[in-house]
Parts: sequence; structure tokens; C-alpha cells
Amino acid sequence: MILEVANAGYTYPRGPEIFSNISFSLAEHEVLCILGPNGIGKSTLIRCLANLYRLRSGSIRLLGTEMAVLPQVEIAKKIGYVPQAHEIIFPFSVMEFVLMGRAPHLPAFSSPGREDYKKADQMIDLVGIGKIADKPVNEISGGEYQLAMIARALTQEPAILLLDEPTSHLDFGNQIRVLEIIDQLADSGISVVMSSHFPDHAFLTSNNVAIMQYGSFMAYGLAEEVVTAENLKRTYGVDVSITYSHDVARHVCVPHKAGSCRCGGMEHLQCIGHPSVIASFGR
Repeated sequence: MILEVANAGYTYPRGPEIFSNISFSLAEHEVLCILGPNGIGKSTLIRCLANLYRLRSGSIRLLGTEMAVLPQVEIAKKIGYVPQAHEIIFPFSVMEFVLMGRAPHLPAFSSPGREDYKKADQMIDLVGIGKIADKPVNEISGGEYQLAMIARALTQEPAILLLDEPTSHLDFGNQIRVLEIIDQLADSGISVVMSSHFPDHAFLTSNNVAIMQYGSFMAYGLAEEVVTAENLKRTYGVDVSITYSHDVARHVCVPHKAGSCRCGGMEHLQCIGHPSVIASFGR
């Protein structure tokens, strides 16, 4: 296994416990999708997997070695992390921003070489932002910036890619593109852990799914076994039908009506899978 998590727990300093007793393993080529309501700890767990936060309890092993004893630069060579989009201040070009992903592979005080630029170019083309490669990142859209962050992480040449709600700022077309990229990465050997508000994403990309609730994994396993009407009702407070669509050759989640999800308001549409529950696109 490329990543092994055993009895992981995290508590913010002088704060409440966020999660505990989380265990799972990740194999090469595997995609794990973590579902759960807002504020349940999905982002915190992913930051722990990236070694940005240290666990309060339990352990994470990367390629058989305790992550806690590994230098951060070695972790960065193996794990790429894409957070939710945030404001950028400095006017780096998109190319310069993506090129930063090569930093773990460069000796101290050295500059990127031809191969580093080539790798950055490849990843920019992969995510479809070649036309804005010379634009400042603080002048591009939120969706374009999200794609640039994915390209930067891929430029690290990671064995594992951690994605925190990778489609949250994307239009519908770019959502599909990112999900297709995730499939391509898994086929090429990269392992992926992603969080999502869209249950349909689990059917589109994942080998395994975890539903995070009440500070732990409420359910974990194959998408067809975990993403059930009962589990989604318990998690999001909505009635959902899980049906198999022969048109797209996969299961789809169809909400009956708006329920009592804890996020409330228009954000609730994201939690029930809109707009992906309506669309008919296959893997």
C-alpha cells in the first residue's frame, strides 16, 4: 500500500476533537472519494494526509515509513496537495505559479531548468489552461486558478494527489474535465484522495468511498456499497434515489426534494449533488 492510515485523530490546539479512529489504506491507481457535510473535518483530514497538520493520535505511513519522521521535502516529492482556492496576492504568471511545483526536486538556490519548464508546460496543457499561461494568477478566474493549482501539484510528479473539493469553483464543463483528469491520473498509476460535496462524483471517479460523519468514517468501501439512499439520508438529511442509468452505464443520485441538511439555503444544492445529479455524462 502506498498510504496507510491507522486510528488517526486530530484536535485543534485548545479546541474540540475534529475526528478520531480513522483507518484506511490507499493502493496505486486507487481513487478514494471522501463525502460528508460542511464542517465535518474533510479538509482537516486531507491537511493531515499532506503532513500540514500533525495527528493527535494514530499514524500515517507513506510507502511503509512513518510520515512523522520524513523531511517535508521528501513528502512533497511523493504527495501533491491542492487546497480549496484562496486569494492570491503576488502577480506571478500562471507558468511561474505552476513551475513552483518543481521546488522539491531542485537543489537549494538553483533555478528551474529546461526539463522543469517542459514538465510545467505538460501539466498546463493537461488541465486545459495553456491560453492563460502568461497571465498573472491574480487576474484569472477562480475556476482557472483552481485548475492552475492542480497543474502545480502535478508538476511535483507525485505518487499521491490530495484534492480538497477540486470542483467547488469550476463551471460544469471544467468539473467534467477535472473528473476525467482524475481518471487519467489513476490509470497512469497516481493514487488520489479527494473530498467532495457531490455524491455522484463517487460513482464517476472512485474505487472506494468514505462518508465522514460525527468525527469518523460512518461508512467505507466500494461506491455501490457505500453511496446508498439510507447513508445519504443519514448524512445530508435528504431523500435520494440511487438508480442505474443504462445511458451512461453507471449509478446516479437523484434527490427527491430539498431536506434538512445542516448547511441550509442555496448551499444545500451542492450537498445533494446539483448539478451533477442532473447531467448525463459517463466516465
